[in-house]
Amino acid sequence: MSAAQDLFVSIAGTDPVVQGLVGGIVIATLNLIGAVLVFVWRDPSQRSMDVTLGAAAGIMLAASFTSLILPGIEAGGVLPVIVGLVLGVVVLDQADAWVPHIHVLITGQIREDRDSTAAVAEGVDESRVAAVLLFIVAITLHNMPEGLAVGVGFGSGNLDDAISLMVAIGIQNVPEGLAVSVAAINAGFHRTFYAVLTGIRAGLVEIPLAVFGAWAVTVAQPLLPYAMGFAAGGMLFVISDEIIPETHSNGNERLATLGIMAGLIVMLYLDVALEA
Repeated sequence: MSAAQDLFVSIAGTDPVVQGLVGGIVIATLNLIGAVLVFVWRDPSQRSMDVTLGAAAGIMLAASFTSLILPGIEAGGVLPVIVGLVLGVVVLDQADAWVPHIHVLITGQIREDRDSTAAVAEGVDESRVAAVLLFIVAITLHNMPEGLAVGVGFGSGNLDDAISLMVAIGIQNVPEGLAVSVAAINAGFHRTFYAVLTGIRAGLVEIPLAVFGAWAVTVAQPLLPYAMGFAAGGMLFVISDEIIPETHSNGNERLATLGIMAGLIVMLYLDVALEA
């Protein structure tokens, strides 16, 4: 057992469902950490956001293959993984049909904090509130395959791959949490209010889905390759349909691409290092 496994088992024990719960808490917490970065990184530039979100996409891309698709093929063959992958893409595609694409500008001058919580509703740009709320719903839907993926990873019983996947999704949750918070703050929401809301939103979606994913593949082992393919399909859809177009639409295509490559390299290295 690797050092990473020893540490995780000492915290979460050996029950896959409890491990899924802990994994969900970890990735939701990192989402919250990303959200509260707005307190110290008060006005991130568009270039910075494109690079960091590109790196997040690279991390997710590597993790989709090393921690979901390839282990899924080993567990049940290529056909179940492909079926699950297609289903994941279809579900996320339909989710986007229910919640149309809303890309809220995440740069510009971040408004100064109001002095009291009563000011949450003061100074809000009403013309952008609906767009921000829709954006929150869309991001929440896109968090769903991430939480499910972590749970499925722990339910599979392969701790190395599960921990790598948890780390990957947790790392990419940091810039995602920051981006969503900046978008809402630029619409006039109170900095503290939205940072807390982001953490709650992530936890409400990712934690129960992580538990469900671990439980489902534990009680129905034949579902494992399908579930792994489904989670990978959902994450790949988000990368291709949302993150890459968003980071390549502001004149920073080369830097965003380099960010993707850097994220992919970092994840491949972590995947090997965590098994040591």
